[in-house]
Amino acid sequence: MAAPDPFPAGATLADVGEFGLIGELTRFFEQGEHVLVGPGDDAAVLRVRTGHVVVSTDLMVEGRHFRREWSTAEDVGHRAAAQNLSDINAMGGRATSLTVGLAAPADLEAQWALDFARGFADECALVGASVVGGDVTRADQVVVAVTVLGGCTVSPVLRSGARPGDVLALHGRQGWAAGGLAVLGRGFRSPRVLVEAYRRPAPPYDAGLVAAEAGATSMIDVSDGLLAEAGHLASASDVAIDVRRGAFEVPEPLHAVGAALGADPLSFVLGGGDDHALLATFAPADVPEGWAVVGEVVEPGDAGATVTVDGAPHDGPTGWTHF
Repeated sequence: MAAPDPFPAGATLADVGEFGLIGELTRFFEQGEHVLVGPGDDAAVLRVRTGHVVVSTDLMVEGRHFRREWSTAEDVGHRAAAQNLSDINAMGGRATSLTVGLAAPADLEAQWALDFARGFADECALVGASVVGGDVTRADQVVVAVTVLGGCTVSPVLRSGARPGDVLALHGRQGWAAGGLAVLGRGFRSPRVLVEAYRRPAPPYDAGLVAAEAGATSMIDVSDGLLAEAGHLASASDVAIDVRRGAFEVPEPLHAVGAALGADPLSFVLGGGDDHALLATFAPADVPEGWAVVGEVVEPGDAGATVTVDGAPHDGPTGWTHF
């Protein structure tokens, strides 16, 4: 049985102090055999074996990426870890180590930070990754900064390798988190399956390596929107990509939300992010089992490296932009 959380009910970060908080946070994070020096020193020391080291950094800002009234601290921890673990997955690698920076108001309940750490650690455990360090400081709102390191045992799959004649394929659920966000934004909590998909993504962590070993020519995770991410592949590879509407199976909960909100349910699939599905290109004969072909890669026309839907420009949202 896990030890009880140590802080009195209602204790704030100001009450427990920086080092009291750090001391309790680190007990959530088990260290893998690759960790020579973990939390507690000026820097972590990791053992690197063979292959390539891949690194990514991401931020979550309260009020922009999450709201505490919509998600528990554990939910936020799961999301913060998932979006970073997914970046390594999208390179065809496996995450091994993470560092976490947490900035928060002094009057935030210390229990929130512990619950965040619990959710973060539980998500990392899904891939066997270790939290090896981090930092805490005071801020006017909660901000989470995560750096993740991982390894690739085969050549990393970049965004820039798509070729005319390839097919575009998707692995993982897509549009669910966007449907959940739309529901929460209107003050509702159902369909619950979509709300939970927004609160806790379920990236296909094993699919990245499978795609790399199968010969994926390019790959990206869908964090900001499927059409937006397809655009990144097209731009980096100097190709055009055509997405086929009829290739997507839209689940019943998205139909329900579309009907309730007067929206095309497919818009959540094409323009939604935060599910962290994988989008990749393959030679037609190389598509692995479990991947759904949703489009094709073609030579760029006069418009250059573009993304179309059923051969025409898309007039709806393509994804999230930060500025």
